[in-house]
Amino acid sequence: MRTPSKIASAGTAAPPVKRQRDLRLDFFRGVGMLIILIAHIPYDGWALWIPARFGFSDATEMFVFQSGMASAIAFGTTFDRAGTIALVARVARRLWQIYWAHISVFIAVVALMAIAGTRPDGVSYLDSLNLLPFIRDPGSLLAALLTLRYVPNYFDILPMYMVVLALLPVMLLASRISKILPFVLMIGLWLASQFGYASLSAEPWSNRPWFFDPFGWQLIFFTGFFLMRGTLPAPGYDRRLMFLAAAVVLITMPFAWVHFLEMHPFFRGVADFITPLTDKTRFGILRFVHFLALCYIAVHIVGEGGSRLHGPAVRILVVVGQQSLAVFVTGMVIAQIIGIALDQTGRTVFTEAAANLFGFSLLIATAYLVRWFKNSPWKS
Repeated sequence: MRTPSKIASAGTAAPPVKRQRDLRLDFFRGVGMLIILIAHIPYDGWALWIPARFGFSDATEMFVFQSGMASAIAFGTTFDRAGTIALVARVARRLWQIYWAHISVFIAVVALMAIAGTRPDGVSYLDSLNLLPFIRDPGSLLAALLTLRYVPNYFDILPMYMVVLALLPVMLLASRISKILPFVLMIGLWLASQFGYASLSAEPWSNRPWFFDPFGWQLIFFTGFFLMRGTLPAPGYDRRLMFLAAAVVLITMPFAWVHFLEMHPFFRGVADFITPLTDKTRFGILRFVHFLALCYIAVHIVGEGGSRLHGPAVRILVVVGQQSLAVFVTGMVIAQIIGIALDQTGRTVFTEAAANLFGFSLLIATAYLVRWFKNSPWKS
């Protein structure tokens, strides 16, 4: 006969243990959000000093890789705990959120560009983002926009992310069959992208593909995903690996940094020769190698588990990283507002510094505001 205590313990399920978020993940996502803002402000002088100017990979790799890691925590845990149907439902809800975020950003930026009118150099702001076709024929292009058959270059990251995220249930189900199968699929899709067998049309009137081919970029997303899942073992600190990673970063610099490219025809010639390997649209393999090298260096600089990450700046960037979708969407809009303001004031060292710092403050404010709303303070 069971005692009352045993009956009570049998009828009460142990509370699920919430997986602790990795401090490094949120910190570097926050850093990535600031870099992405700088990269999207038109003709921003600060963009000359972001990582993309010194190597093959840039903040896009950070965004996609870290999104894969965050997805492993969110969606991978759902799959392990509740199964396939719950996973598909949760992914579908996230896709719905990202889809409407994409549409909202497009509408907001089009309205902003239309109101702004013409740049001081005589080019219309709408034309600067290739939005005039939409203004001229909104009827037919609205349907193409809603079905992701019209994806102007400035609005291409979220659609790419949606397609990659839609592949997530497939990869997790494949991992149930065999631990190797997801990597076979990843490499197969990436190779199909490299040889032009997998691409999506970015506009109805031409064969121009999406600027970010999701079938190429899924390689880095699922690398981060399976690293966080533990399917791929994370390499520990090794002097030889650190030396190799540093060598990769230094060797690639002369073929990416504009000052080297202008210094001698040799550097430009090599850079042109290896273009298929550094291609951003299809995610060339050298971008992958360069990012992994940077990632290895950065992860070990901040210490195991982010043990060297301290201070108010770190805490702020962690909050920014935790609210990355809202921050990214805000950054896409305010980057254009800042660009318009700089057109009017002129681009000096002072105005660019003020503009970028103002942009950072808006992203930080957005992150804290969204966190406040998510905590539902009105329920307390």
